[in-house]
Parts: sequence; C-alpha cells; structure tokens
Amino acid sequence: MRTLIILMLSLSLFSCNAREQDPPADLIGSEELSFTVDTLATGLENPWSMAFLPDGRILIAERPGRLRIFEDGVLLDEPIAGIPEVWVHGQGGLLDVVLHPDFEENQMIYLAYAAQGGAGGNTAISRGKLTGNTLSDVELLFHGQPFTERPHHFGTRIVFDGKGYMFFTIGDRGEQENAQLTSNHNGTVMRLHEDGRIPEDNPFVNEPDARPEIWSYGHRNIQGMALHPVTGELWAHEHGAQGGDEINRILKGENYGWPRVTHGVNYNGSIISPDTTLAGMVDPVMHWTPSIAPCGLAFVSNDKYPGWANNMLVGALAGQHIHRVVLEGNKVTHTERLLEGFARFRDIRQGPDGYIYVLTEGPGIFFRIKPW
Repeated sequence: MRTLIILMLSLSLFSCNAREQDPPADLIGSEELSFTVDTLATGLENPWSMAFLPDGRILIAERPGRLRIFEDGVLLDEPIAGIPEVWVHGQGGLLDVVLHPDFEENQMIYLAYAAQGGAGGNTAISRGKLTGNTLSDVELLFHGQPFTERPHHFGTRIVFDGKGYMFFTIGDRGEQENAQLTSNHNGTVMRLHEDGRIPEDNPFVNEPDARPEIWSYGHRNIQGMALHPVTGELWAHEHGAQGGDEINRILKGENYGWPRVTHGVNYNGSIISPDTTLAGMVDPVMHWTPSIAPCGLAFVSNDKYPGWANNMLVGALAGQHIHRVVLEGNKVTHTERLLEGFARFRDIRQGPDGYIYVLTEGPGIFFRIKPW
C-alpha cells in the first residue's frame, strides 16, 4: 500500500563546499516548501536506476542483477528475462538502464553493468529489444579495458544527447593513476554512436595508443550525469575520496585532474595531492568537502516545482539527502539539502509526467516527490 507522508521543510542555505556557515550576503533569505513523498514500492535490494516506458511501466535495475517492472502500482516479483550475465562484484553489478531515444519504434533498451573478462572484469554496455517481459537480440557494444579483480569504481551512467551519440562513464577502478592515462578506459567519460561505433570526431581517435572511445578523462568515479535542459550541455558529478566530490561540465578532450588535483584526502588522512588546481586541468564547478558521496543526477525541466526550474538534483549516499543546486550560467549560486537523514539516495529522475522519482537503498524504496 502506498503511504503518503506530508513533509514541511524549512530549507537552509549551504556554501558550495557543504560546510555550514553564513552564506554570502546576496544569498541570505529563507524559503518554505511543502511537498509529499508518495511511496510507490519498498523492499528493493540495492536499486540503482530506473527508466520510464511509454506504456506507463517503469523499469528498475537492482545491482544484484535483476531488472524489474513497476506496473499499475505494483512492483512485480518476476524480473525481466534475457538480460546479459552480470558480474556482481564489490560495487559492480547491474547499474544503469536507459531507453533508446526512439524506443517506441525500435523497443531498444541499454544496460550498463559489470561483466567478467580475462582476469577480472570491467564495465560493459549492451543493448537489446524489450518485448513484454523479455529482452532479446542482446548485443555487447562495449567492454572497458583493462580487466581487473578490483571491486571499486565501475561508474556508471548512460546519456543520449539527441544527436545520435551516447555518453557513458567508468570510474578509475581503484587504480588512481589510470585516470590520467588515455591508453585505458578507466576514469573517463566515453562517447559512441548509438550502435556502438566510434565517432570519427572523438578527441583522441587519431592519437597513437589512446583509446578512441574517450571523450574526457581524469575522473575518479562518475555516478551521475545528465544534459542541461536549456543549453544541452553534459554535466556530471563524481565521488572524491575523503572529501573532494565534484560537479563538472563535461567538455570534449579535457582533463579533470584526478588524482593530480583534488580537494580530498585518502581515507587514512594521507595526502593524495597538494594541488587543488593545475594548468591544463579543469577545475570543478563545485565541490563537497566533506564528502556527501553523490549518486544520481537530474535536472528539473518544468514548473511543477516552484523555483526549481533548471535546478540540479543530486542524490547523496553518505550524506543521506537530496542536494538541490541552483546554477546561473556555469556558476553555483545557491544550494540546499532536502530529506536529510531519510536514506542513501541512489537515483533521481524526472518522469514523463514531470514529477521527480527517487530510488534509495538502506532501505530500498521507490518514491515520487509531489508539491503539496
């Protein structure tokens, strides 16, 4: 049964590094927003992502390797058959699910997941045709290299840009320096045609020893990525170590610095790098120190939520809240925390009805945020 919880939130301002302190004078003010959390399903096991089908059904990926269907207000027990074999290993498993932009014509869905290969494995991208509750004609489009047994930092999110290209991510897989090497896929954003072909205008396609799929590099572990609804630019956030989570505007061929520059330190407190900025490397638009462990990213592209149009909503795992980020151009002008302490937030999407849908883990809940 759905539950309806009315939340009256008094929203407070936070600085861009998430330390509580007096905001700049031009940000001083107070707001009140009333909304409801409409619980749609509970009991999910490590839910990671969701996708909205044109017939009203919703796909929900669980990291242990199940792709489930939410239909007519019920989360079906039987998962979709025919998904590729998933390597459930550490932080890896079944991760993102995204519809092809022309899904109504071709019924294609894309999956990002950990897959075994050689001595270990890495992040893979496959696509298949969804008919009823079965995925068929599954083809592997990409499998990241090198393979490793390490259980860390698989990424990933998939974003279609509406121009025939697909962007997706892999983390550094727990080997920091790989993020500075274009000779491997780890610590990168990649760009392919929708059918897996490598675009001829990718930035490193003609460089010897470079992986031609790479669009940008120097990333630690991106688990949130989306297109800005007005500019069409690609934005992403990524995990830092102990501190140094980042929001970035993803640009062609750029180096985002990890681990040469960072605002974070190792988990034992030791220094990763003394530098927070270096020539030739892109500075983050915003960073969180201490870390919130961001996961899931959506832009609000309608006026259902007063004052939230074109704002960024970021899920927080360790922070256990939704972080609303207000942008003016490429600058952050205001942030606030919503539903703090509710759960570990894993994915946030705007549905076809314009409402915001959320997945959390610990507990595993699927819910919708509606203005009251």
